[in-house]
Amino acid sequence: QVQLVESGGGLVQPGGSLRLSCAASGSISSILVMGWYRQAPGKQRELVAFITSGGSTNYADNVKGRFTISRDNAKNTVYLQMNNLKPEDTAVYYCNGGGSPWGQGTQVTVSS
Repeated sequence: QVQLVESGGGLVQPGGSLRLSCAASGSISSILVMGWYRQAPGKQRELVAFITSGGSTNYADNVKGRFTISRDNAKNTVYLQMNNLKPEDTAVYYCNGGGSPWGQGTQVTVSS
């Protein structure tokens, strides 16, 4: 297990962009799947996107074409590039993989 620290959230207007980072305390190269999740107020946590160790990616339908997940094993970091943000993307975003404990997340607020 590694410890995960998310960062990069903030307040952005609709149509704007943010890049989230997830820094691991140790190597992620052996973690088969790393994912980004989000939880909006009053809703369950949902999977947004995941990336395998081989670089294959998968996205939730409501972010497909707008979000891009990537991983840099050399930096032990996973990224989530979010473009054309919408108010419904407002949530706390978390990364997770390999059975690691959940981090504190990073707040993303999309509002004019």
